[in-house]
Amino acid sequence: MKAWNALRPIVQLFAQSPYRRRMLLGSLLAAITVCAGMSLLGLSGWFLTASYVAGLSTATAVVFDVFAPGAGVRFFSMLRTGARYSERVVTHDATLRVLAALRVQLFSRLAAADTALALRQRPARLLHRLTADIDALDAVYLRLLTPAVSLLVSACVTALALGIFLNWQSGLLVGAMVLAGGLACVAWCVRYGFMTALRRSFAGEQLRAAVIDAVGAQTELVMAGSLPRQMARIAAAERQQFAADIRLNRLESNVAIAMAMVGHLATAVALLCAAWLAQKAEIGAPIAALATLLLLAALEPLTQLRRGAIEAGRTLLAARRIAPQLQAAPAPQPLEGPAPAAGLAVDMQAVSLQHPGSAAPLLQHLDLQVADGEWLVLAGPSGAGKSSLMALIGGDLLPSAGQVLRQPCASLPQRTELFQASLADNLRLGRPDASDDALWAALQTAALADVIRALPQQLNTVLGSQGAGLSGGESRRLALARLMLHPAPLRLLDEPTEGLDRQTAKQVMTAIGHWHAQRGHGAIVMASHLQREARHADRIVWINPLLGGLVQARKGTTEFDALLQRLRPG
Repeated sequence: MKAWNALRPIVQLFAQSPYRRRMLLGSLLAAITVCAGMSLLGLSGWFLTASYVAGLSTATAVVFDVFAPGAGVRFFSMLRTGARYSERVVTHDATLRVLAALRVQLFSRLAAADTALALRQRPARLLHRLTADIDALDAVYLRLLTPAVSLLVSACVTALALGIFLNWQSGLLVGAMVLAGGLACVAWCVRYGFMTALRRSFAGEQLRAAVIDAVGAQTELVMAGSLPRQMARIAAAERQQFAADIRLNRLESNVAIAMAMVGHLATAVALLCAAWLAQKAEIGAPIAALATLLLLAALEPLTQLRRGAIEAGRTLLAARRIAPQLQAAPAPQPLEGPAPAAGLAVDMQAVSLQHPGSAAPLLQHLDLQVADGEWLVLAGPSGAGKSSLMALIGGDLLPSAGQVLRQPCASLPQRTELFQASLADNLRLGRPDASDDALWAALQTAALADVIRALPQQLNTVLGSQGAGLSGGESRRLALARLMLHPAPLRLLDEPTEGLDRQTAKQVMTAIGHWHAQRGHGAIVMASHLQREARHADRIVWINPLLGGLVQARKGTTEFDALLQRLRPG
C-alpha cells in the first residue's frame, strides 16, 4: 500500500497526460509484437515440420502448398519488425514527453518561493531531483506497465492457441504457468533486489553530491587542506555504488536463469501434451511443433519486466521523493501581480513574514510605499531582515500576511551570476535587442568600459564558468551593467559595491546616480550597510529588529544624517 501511495501520483500523471493515447498505442504495439513473434515461430515450426512430412511421399510433396505458409511467415516477420520499431518509437517518445512535462512541473514547484531558498542551500539535491529521480521514473511505463500488459496478452494467447490446437486443459495449464511463473520471478526480483537498488541510489546521490562539492569548491578545499579527505569520500561512495551494482548484476543473472527455466518448463509441458495427443493420433507432428515453438516467444516480455523489477527500488524511491511535491498545492507565484496605485513603484500593506520552523515572525505588520522615481535604501544591523524584505519586494518570498504590490522589477542579488559565454551575451541577458552602443554605455555607467576595451576581443571575450576571466569586482560590475540594460522600471540592488575598492565604488555610485536621474522614472530599492552607498538615496528606511517596525528619514534632515552615521564608513 505504501508503494502504491508513492507511485499513484506518478501513475496518475501518466494516465492523465495528453499523450495517454500514444501510450496506449505503444502498449498495443508491444502486445502486437509479442503476438507476431509467437505466430512467426509457431507457423515456422509448423511449416518446416509439415514440409518434412510432405516430402516423405511423392504424392503429398506434389500437392503440398508451400506458398501460403511461406507468405504467412514473411507477413508475420514483417509485422513483428514493423511493430517492434513502431513500439520503440511510440513508447519512448511518449515517455520522454511525459517526463519532460513532469520535470517542468517539478521545477515549477521547487522554484516556488516557499521551497526555492531552502533548496538553494542544497544544489546537489536539487540537481538529483530534476535529473536522476525523474529519469528513474521511465521504468514505470517502459519496463513495468507495458511489459506487464504484453505478458498478460502472451499468456492469454498461449492459452487460447494451445486450447485450439491441443485441448483446453493443456492451454489453461501452460498459459497459467507462463503468467504465474513470470510474475513469481518478478516478485522474487523485487523482494531481493529492492534494498540493494535503494542502496545503489543513495550511493549514487552521495557520489554526485561529493563530486559537485569537489569541483565547485576545489580552491577552498586545497587551501583548507581538505581535498584528500573529499577525494576519499568520493572513492567511498564509488565503492558503495560498485558493490551494489555487483549485487544487482548477480541477482539479475539469477532471475534470468529462473525465467529461462520457467520457459523451458512451460515448453516441456507443452511438448509432453503435444506428444501425448500425437501418440493418440489426435494431432499431427506439424501441430505439435507449432504448439511447442510458439512458447519460445511467449516469455519475451519478461526480459523488459525483469529490468523494471531490478530498478523497482530506485523507481519507488524516486517516486517517494517527488510525490509530496506533486501532491502539494503549488504556491501562488508572484510574477507580475496587481500593480500599485499610480505614482507608486512599491506598495506593501500590513506585511508580515515568518520563516518555516521559526518560533517568531521576522517582520510584522509593515507598511512601506516607494514612489516612482525614488531611491530608497534599506538599512539595519545584520539579521534584521534587509535581504528578506528585498526578497518580499522582488517576489522571491511570499508574505505570511498582507499584500505586496510592485511594478515589474529586475534585481542584483549579493551573489553574481555570470555564464560561460561572451561578455556581450552575458550583457544581453538583460536586454536581448541591445545594440553595442547600449552595451558600452551600460559598461561605462558601471565603471567597467576601460577594462573591457583593454581586452583583445573586447565584447566578444568569452568568459569561463561563473564568469572566470574577470575578478570578483569586475564580475560584480558586469552584473550591474546587465541590470541597467533591463527595461523593468523597478531596480533592486543588494549591496551593489560589495567587493569593490573605494575609488571604483565611488565611480559606480556616482554613475548610478546620474543614470537614475536621467531616466526620470522608475525606482531603486537598495539594501546597504555602507555610507558610500546610502548617501545617494532619497530616503533611508532603518529596520528595527526589536520593535519589528521601520524608522524612516528623508535626505536633508537630521534624522537622515543620524541614520547615515549608524552605517559602516566606506
